[in-house]
Amino acid sequence: MPIKIPDALPAKGILESENIFVMTEYRALHQDIRPLSVLILNLMPTKEVTETQLLRKLSNTPLQIEVEFLQTASYVPTHVDAGHLNMFYKTFDEIKDRNYDGMIITGAPLDFIPFEKVDYWKELCTIMEWGKTHVHSTMHICWAAYAGLYYFYGIQKRDRLPKLSGVYPHVIRKHGSPLFRGFDDVFYAPHSRATEILEEQILGVPELEIMATSPEAGVAIVKTTDSRHFFVTCHPEYDYNTLQLEYERDLAKGLEPLVPVNYFPGDDPTKRPIVTWRSTGQLLYSNWLNFYVYQTTPYELRSISGDGAGK
Repeated sequence: MPIKIPDALPAKGILESENIFVMTEYRALHQDIRPLSVLILNLMPTKEVTETQLLRKLSNTPLQIEVEFLQTASYVPTHVDAGHLNMFYKTFDEIKDRNYDGMIITGAPLDFIPFEKVDYWKELCTIMEWGKTHVHSTMHICWAAYAGLYYFYGIQKRDRLPKLSGVYPHVIRKHGSPLFRGFDDVFYAPHSRATEILEEQILGVPELEIMATSPEAGVAIVKTTDSRHFFVTCHPEYDYNTLQLEYERDLAKGLEPLVPVNYFPGDDPTKRPIVTWRSTGQLLYSNWLNFYVYQTTPYELRSISGDGAGK
């Protein structure tokens, strides 16, 4: 089934060129079904790139997905055209009376900044608190995973130097979970962060369970036992060249970054990276939507409450 997005969204042309079935708002109005409603709080400065990455993953499911984009009102990004935000993004005041089947909160380049010093921290806390009664299941990605673990459970992130950058092998810690349906025993995913949490910090919270870890990258996927929140520290939605662009950006700034691990053939940055995580990304987002959103969300969205979403 297709993903429903605004007709003029720049990602539409990219997705269609990849043979991904995109449904326009006009066509969707003529179908008598209820699509899953997914809200994406996009905190990344590269808004359009992140939009396309996430929509690409959400589209790989037999379900029809209706996506809305949310921006912060307390901080206006400087790396994106204001017209794009005005056309495609809403603020919290515009959606706070609505309910959603799922929500994705993206990462942000804020590794070394204390949470309380982030310009939009109070607004983000308001949105995360609102999500407890207005969103059936939420996926927190990278920085947002650490922000969510801190806000809900007081788990403090730690600085990690040098920066973790590369594509790392991961092992599944909860075999049989629907989240890993179709996964290989070892799966690969990119990481790009100078932040970490330790296993013992998660194990000390009964409401949390570790789903996947990496021998090199550490804790990778955590969820609540009621499956209302998923905390993902890796980036399985990344494009083939995302780490490359970050590496070249840091190199141009004179930061002397390390070459991303397990990424360039022969660790040669002049060679095209080889993708080893595409299927991981497709499966992770599809399984989250299929098993933790669609299977348990109420048909009437206004019925969403604090009850669990299942195992």
